[in-house]
Amino acid sequence: MPFHENWLAGRMLTLIPLWLSLSVHEWAHAWMARRLGDDTAERLGRLTLNPLAHVDPVGTLLLPMLGVPFGWAKPVPVQPHRFHTRISMRTGMMLTAAAGPIANLCLAAVCIVFLAVLARFRPEVVVPGQAPAVLLQTMIFLNVVLAAFNALPIPPLDGSRVADALVPEAARPAWEAFCRLGPFALVAMLVLPMLAGVSLFRWPLEATQFLLRQIVTLLGGNPV
Repeated sequence: MPFHENWLAGRMLTLIPLWLSLSVHEWAHAWMARRLGDDTAERLGRLTLNPLAHVDPVGTLLLPMLGVPFGWAKPVPVQPHRFHTRISMRTGMMLTAAAGPIANLCLAAVCIVFLAVLARFRPEVVVPGQAPAVLLQTMIFLNVVLAAFNALPIPPLDGSRVADALVPEAARPAWEAFCRLGPFALVAMLVLPMLAGVSLFRWPLEATQFLLRQIVTLLGGNPV
């Protein structure tokens, strides 16, 4: 196979899981907001799993195509004042924000089960290096990383919305001061571990790999 075809196939095995994972993440935000009474995302066509509805030209297309190991989708618009009156805006934003990482973890769990079942009943299609194994493992680890990254309590990540709803009033001035520095803290969180040669998500990735191996072994399949 020509080099460019190998390169394209390899890139697609990364891009497809990324697009699907980002779409599930944003859909979950839209779904939760709709459940809480805000139909803004639904009216804008964002309550869908169609990746085209969530594409960001830079974060979803350009950077991943260039091989940059991260990306983002177009944020789902949420208007907290449209939430049901029985729920506070902070709580509503917390639930809406948490829905994204939770959806990624659910997708990773589904892929783990699917890969384990294939390893048990169709081991020939999940041999390491084969497309099905690469695709499913990429989906699993990518969704774990997306969930872990977005759970960080640093603005503008989803974890900051959760933290905002949980911060006691006495600590709110300090929290709001930190939020103003959020973008700088986020850059530092990404850059400093790279400069130190440390993986920010080593623990969740290793835990996921261990869990995957245990499940496959339990089902009597070949290691993946």
